[in-house]
Amino acid sequence: MTALDTPGGLMARNRILAALPAPDRDRLAPHLVHVDLALGQVLYRPGGPVEHVYFPLTGVASIVTELEHGQVVEVATVGDEGMVGLSVFLGAGPPTERCSVQIEGEALRVGSDRFRELAAVLDGALQGMLQRYAQAMFTQLARNAACNRSHHIRERCARWLLMSADRTHSAEFPLTQEFLAQMLAVRRASVSEVAAALAEDGCISYRRGVITITDRARLEANACECYRVIRDTFAAAYPPVRERPEAG
Repeated sequence: MTALDTPGGLMARNRILAALPAPDRDRLAPHLVHVDLALGQVLYRPGGPVEHVYFPLTGVASIVTELEHGQVVEVATVGDEGMVGLSVFLGAGPPTERCSVQIEGEALRVGSDRFRELAAVLDGALQGMLQRYAQAMFTQLARNAACNRSHHIRERCARWLLMSADRTHSAEFPLTQEFLAQMLAVRRASVSEVAAALAEDGCISYRRGVITITDRARLEANACECYRVIRDTFAAAYPPVRERPEAG
């Protein structure tokens, strides 16, 4: 058993890796490198190579589409339930989107070429988990597209905050209004208004770039149904959650 695969080890802090049988974890562990994810760090760019696959342990990565005239629209987020670099597993070409770190954290990283080699020789558990994860990601992409078109900014903002809280396993996380406006593809003034409304409703508090969810039930009542659909889809993709090991 490797240091990464002890009961409180790092592999157990990512839902995909934690779900693998011990032999698969033993094969993967020597190739995984523990790295920090810095706020704003770009993990891959449109048309460029995906040099590494990341399995987040904490923090959140954001996949965005860059439109003409500089507009940026978020299409998906990745936390400890998933992996960054799904195209490597799918055998796809260069990405058409950009992935960067939205909330700083930690990850286990492996080179893409080595990951392809390992995925080819491991038994079906890893492939099965990644197939289920890919299906859940498709649901997230579809829901985000429908949500951005059909739901009010207040519902979308509540959904986004809840998903971020789920990924960070905390009711408090760093977030600027400028960044949230970019993720929701709206003006900063609109974000200020909806954040003030959610704070007045007792859902959140906001100070110095830090969001705190003060009443999760009220925030869920403000969110659209897309939050529950995405949450339940990812939950169904994995075996029952074991108690999450403490960081450290």
